[in-house]
Amino acid sequence: MKKLFSILALAGLFVLSANTANAKATTATVVSNLSMATTVMLQDEAPVADKSFTQVLKEQYIKGGAGFMSFVLICLILGLAVAIERIIYLNMASTNTGKLKQEVEDALASDGVEAAKEVCRNTKGPVASIYYQGLERAGESVEAAEKAVVSYGGVQMGQLEKNVSWLALFIAIAPMLGFMGTVIGMIAAFEKISAVGNLSASLIAGDIQVALLTTVFGLITAIILQIFYNYIIAKIDSIVNDMEDSSISLIDMLVDHKK
Repeated sequence: MKKLFSILALAGLFVLSANTANAKATTATVVSNLSMATTVMLQDEAPVADKSFTQVLKEQYIKGGAGFMSFVLICLILGLAVAIERIIYLNMASTNTGKLKQEVEDALASDGVEAAKEVCRNTKGPVASIYYQGLERAGESVEAAEKAVVSYGGVQMGQLEKNVSWLALFIAIAPMLGFMGTVIGMIAAFEKISAVGNLSASLIAGDIQVALLTTVFGLITAIILQIFYNYIIAKIDSIVNDMEDSSISLIDMLVDHKK
């Protein structure tokens, strides 16, 4: 009987040790498989994570083809050049009209027209130029000064709006070029379908992708330039309003000075 219990005990220990070994082997296998899967996932995700926005944009630009994409890029470059030039010019043309008005009024009241003209000569911007033209005709009459201010205001307004029409042209042309590229790409896709005689997605997918990319880049160009265009127009309107208010103030100062 004791021998029987001993045999059963040894058999139980053997089974327990075998199960433990199997569990360890299974656990090691699972861990190994998880490590391999994680490594594969990281390797698959690494190239995507390494790509920057500019790299993706450049790749999509190359896929769009050099034909119409080059024209769209030229529109963007020229439009940005015009926009930057206008923004710099308008910022330099902006002046503190309230301060200029007070200085001209003080100089006119204390030292006369020549002192007021000297203040205008030392100040940049269209408002100071309008003041100077009005003061230049102050010796003739108030009506002559008013006509000079109105005439020179139109000249200054033309200077402010210079080249803005080119920016509007690039905004209009960029999406048109994109749409033209889309139409030509679709024509090429249908020509392939007609030549093969059946409809296959892989056959026309490349042409459709090129067609859509030209439209996307054309719209992106137009959106970027439109933002600059609206800012420039708002800046011009602000300066023109200052010019009109300053013209009225100048005429009032000349009337008071004549009394």
